[in-house]
Amino acid sequence: MKHKNRWLIAVSAIFIHLSIGSIYAYSVYKEPFAEKYGWGSTDVAFSFTIAIFFLGLSTAIFGRFVEKKGPRISAFVAAVLFSGGMIGSGFALSMESLIGFYIFFGVIGGIGLGIGYISPVSTLVKWFPDRRGLATGMAVFGFGAGALIAGPLAARFMNTVGIPGTFYILGISYFILMSLGAAYIARPEEGWSPKGIKDVSGEQSTRVKKDLAQMTANEAVKTGRFWMLWWMMLINISAGIMLISVASPMAQEKVGMSAIAAAAMVGIMGLFNGGGRIGWATISDYVGRSNIYMIFFIIQLIFFLVLPYITNALLFQIMIFIILTIYGGGFASLPAFIGDLFGTKQLGAIHGYLLTSWSTAGILGPMVVAYIRETTESYNITFYIFAFLLATALVVSFMMRSSIKKQRRLQT
Repeated sequence: MKHKNRWLIAVSAIFIHLSIGSIYAYSVYKEPFAEKYGWGSTDVAFSFTIAIFFLGLSTAIFGRFVEKKGPRISAFVAAVLFSGGMIGSGFALSMESLIGFYIFFGVIGGIGLGIGYISPVSTLVKWFPDRRGLATGMAVFGFGAGALIAGPLAARFMNTVGIPGTFYILGISYFILMSLGAAYIARPEEGWSPKGIKDVSGEQSTRVKKDLAQMTANEAVKTGRFWMLWWMMLINISAGIMLISVASPMAQEKVGMSAIAAAAMVGIMGLFNGGGRIGWATISDYVGRSNIYMIFFIIQLIFFLVLPYITNALLFQIMIFIILTIYGGGFASLPAFIGDLFGTKQLGAIHGYLLTSWSTAGILGPMVVAYIRETTESYNITFYIFAFLLATALVVSFMMRSSIKKQRRLQT
């Protein structure tokens, strides 16, 4: 394994995540689908919901498969499923079958999404014991940035080769890109450490903190720390997805932005979502993972309490952008946090179990804001409800930090 370069391993992970991250460009299909097939907005949006649901579900189900088979086979399986789902979607669209599209894009593609999401991450944590946050931040940045590439390409292809042809081209392209990533990615040898992090006695230097424990997935889910982290992720993701789901109409209604300006804001949100993944995850290497999540909840709690009173468009956008960096940063910091708490023995499987919070949040966040907006004709109550939820997550994050400190004292 000496010939493997850990930075190229990171690039391989980015290739995989850039491909599956194209799911965030899904909104570009809504109008073309409506014009060509006459499908309603809810009908089209449902396939995205199915995909995100199966993403979270498959991470839990196939986490053990990823650990057993390793990143190369897992990433290749993800490439087959995700790209196969895209190509199958093209066939379904050519037959104007909405159910077929749900099956190929939502179910098959969603399972490929889940396996592809977790397959490189646990490997990166093992290659970067000294920079866990940075390494996983780079990969998960790829997931956040995938839409920036896929959106314009898909829009152009639909105008030139048609909708089914677009899915064929993208499906083949993603298969090539993900296969290239899968071909190079591999776990480091047992006991491997990067040069410079061992002292003369052969022991790891203080630059790398010892993991709190080395647990299997079954052992991890029986701990209070697992469920504290699950709740923290659920609230962080729900708050972000809630804003993503209604960003444009909320901006128009609350601060009077035009439809064009609100659409531009939505595009910029993607940049902050991606940038926050590298930025916050890198900072977490220095301030600690438990502290970074406390910072997340303090900032968001303040913002959600203030947002009902904001009428200035610029200030509104700045606050939304900062929240989106935290949304992305929560995803990126999670694998490193798992490694800190439960070790790297079955990190992929534990990561998969924790990402069920994503499936839950993907339903909870948009449903809560849609219901409250419909019944109260205002978004303000939503902010207060989420402020309460963020307060509970902040309390849990304090409990997490206390639990970690207690465990550290027991180890010394």
